Amino acid sequence: MSLIFSIGDLTIHRIIEQETAFLPALDMLPGLTPDMLAENRAWMREAKALDDSDVLLLCFQSYVVKTPHHTILIDSCIGNDKPRPQRPKWNMKTDDTYMRGLAAAGCSVEDIDYVMCTHLHVDHVGWNTRLENGRWVPTFPKARYVFAKGEFDYWTAQNEKSEVPPFEPENQFGFRVDGIRSSGC
Repeated sequence: MSLIFSIGDLTIHRIIEQETAFLPALDMLPGLTPDMLAENRAWMREAKALDDSDVLLLCFQSYVVKTPHHTILIDSCIGNDKPRPQRPKWNMKTDDTYMRGLAAAGCSVEDIDYVMCTHLHVDHVGWNTRLENGRWVPTFPKARYVFAKGEFDYWTAQNEKSEVPPFEPENQFGFRVDGIRSSGC
């Protein structure tokens, strides 16, 4: 599959951080029954969406949208140096796959004008920050981060209940976010 799509004067680059086995299909999709899985197993395996053990194969990816005026990153994937003990393939990751993908799309971190977070799951906000000299800093220093206030409020509340917080506002965004305004989302 092509990693570049063009639509009018927009160019969209797909940046892949990981393609990997994730969870058994029956565990991840609560409405999926063994019979439904059996009916769909052949095409899912052919499409490389399911392995021989019925584990879903997922792609963790971002999109860079280049317009005549802006460069927009949609979701920032998993990130490095983040504690994710429930996900060994993500936990304290230190590879350069994502940055190489950005470079292949002709982007540097300074080129990103906006980071649009579709939602704030850890596999969508990981590269919002990076660890530099023991300190979390914005990965995309010139970018404005865009996300829904309701999503932010939900994950902020979840932190109060979690032993390993899924979302740390100062570590995910590199700045305090107490001045968030609702955008109607």
